[in-house]
Amino acid sequence: MKICITSTGKELNSNFEQRFGRSPYFIIYDTESKEFEAIDNTNTSSAHGAGIGSAQLIIQNKAKVLISGNIGPNAKAVLESEGINVLKGTESTVIENINKFEANELVEITKAGMPHQGMK
Repeated sequence: MKICITSTGKELNSNFEQRFGRSPYFIIYDTESKEFEAIDNTNTSSAHGAGIGSAQLIIQNKAKVLISGNIGPNAKAVLESEGINVLKGTESTVIENINKFEANELVEITKAGMPHQGMK
């Protein structure tokens, strides 16, 4: 299964990114093959709709689970409409969040954050 983790960098030891729509990178990790790919998030500088654009990237890359910190209501709705489970990651590294996912230690994000929460 492919999972996606928000990240500050392109490696498994990169720091976990709390923001979804404006996360610099998405790590797409295959839990079966243990291979991964880093995707540049082209939505980081979008004035509006960064979350929805980022959600489309996750869908295009066929991830079934998203691990992030904060996610807006529109992006969450888009992901859930595609059957993508959204889980709350922990402030650590990408690989630590993968390990927690595989140990079934992450919880579902049941309530989205406020829109535009990740804007600086």
